Amino acid sequence: MPAVHPPPDALLAVATGCAHCPTVLAGASELVKSGAIGKLEVINVTARPEVAQALGVRSVPWLRLGPFVLEGLHSPAELRQWAQRAARPEGLSDYLVELLKTGKLRDAIAFCDEAPERLASLLGILERADVELTVRIGIAAVIEEFAGTNKLRAQMGKLSELSRHPDAHIRGDAAHFLSLTRDPRAEVPLRALLQDAAAPVRELAKDSIDELRAAGDADQRPLA
Repeated sequence: MPAVHPPPDALLAVATGCAHCPTVLAGASELVKSGAIGKLEVINVTARPEVAQALGVRSVPWLRLGPFVLEGLHSPAELRQWAQRAARPEGLSDYLVELLKTGKLRDAIAFCDEAPERLASLLGILERADVELTVRIGIAAVIEEFAGTNKLRAQMGKLSELSRHPDAHIRGDAAHFLSLTRDPRAEVPLRALLQDAAAPVRELAKDSIDELRAAGDADQRPLA
């Protein structure tokens, strides 16, 4: 059975005269009554604009539900679904998919940066059979944002695992991402890919090793 966390708490930002705020407020309130949300705090940003600025609220209704931020109108059924996702580890992947599908790349980057272990959830999306091309491209864009960081190096185990995946496309993605770690240890799984059954993967592995070594040389080069 998948792990289930306690019900999430929620913070809702509304504004006077907002047409959709009452719907979201009513839906969130029902979730509190049913126990799907543990606590609901409501702020009217018309009266407290400084709170909106501190939270980064760009439009209302704005709902922070557990680790997720939901903007705009959401039906009671949608709110319940997100509350259930917030109580399950795999819900992080669902949220990242939603961000990337809707073009919210900067939000996806910030979400992963906030808790770097979420990069593992991001990489896990690649293994979904139904992952869309726009999402796959978005994943690459997020990973590239973390190139050369300890946050990406911490995913070496997951990247090495993906480099052995049955799907050649995923092995190719893993080869590229391994080079972005700028970590010499990445050469071990990359050299294994030089013998891959798929020619495109072998080529990606070769290019990735070259990029990895070039990055290493640049790091060791004395500053002018």
